[in-house]
Amino acid sequence: MSETVQRSEQLFTYQDYLTWPINERWELLNGRAYNMTPAPSRRHQEISGQLLTLFNNYLKGKTCRVYAAPFDVRLPLLEESDEQTSTVVQPDLSVICDKTKLDHRGCKGSPDLVVEITSPSTFQKDLKEKFLLYERVGVREYWIVYPEESTISVFFLTNEGKYSRPEVYTVQDSIAVGIFGDLTIELPEVFA
Repeated sequence: MSETVQRSEQLFTYQDYLTWPINERWELLNGRAYNMTPAPSRRHQEISGQLLTLFNNYLKGKTCRVYAAPFDVRLPLLEESDEQTSTVVQPDLSVICDKTKLDHRGCKGSPDLVVEITSPSTFQKDLKEKFLLYERVGVREYWIVYPEESTISVFFLTNEGKYSRPEVYTVQDSIAVGIFGDLTIELPEVFA
């Protein structure tokens, strides 16, 4: 996804976010607005589609669900009401196993697994801001996909609430999905 200039230095909430044009894609990180347009690259979409298909096929008949962007994930601080939430992200893929977190607007609370597919304009945000955000809110497994390099870094949340050192996978590898004991993703399929 490409990221353009922030809307302004003003801080926003989910209530503000809901009033913005529906043909524009935005994220809020600690109240700061980030424009997520224009559309992602073709390569980005191919990888996202492959991962979505693999997760969807595995999750048939199970309680967990996978959602592709645009899909709002609201991450309120303890004292924030839903409308006053200052962080709303649209991960490329979100796997949610707790159905109580799902509502007609998307997800309220931490997904179990998040996949972000980098682009030159989102690289720093995915590696720094979102990494720290997902760690803080307890996303159990965070994947960062590098389309140009055909690699994926996988971070697992430790018992101390911090992400482990990354496990790095390349195009010829397979990934045993940590939140599921019996799902393996074959990367030649993902990066084909």
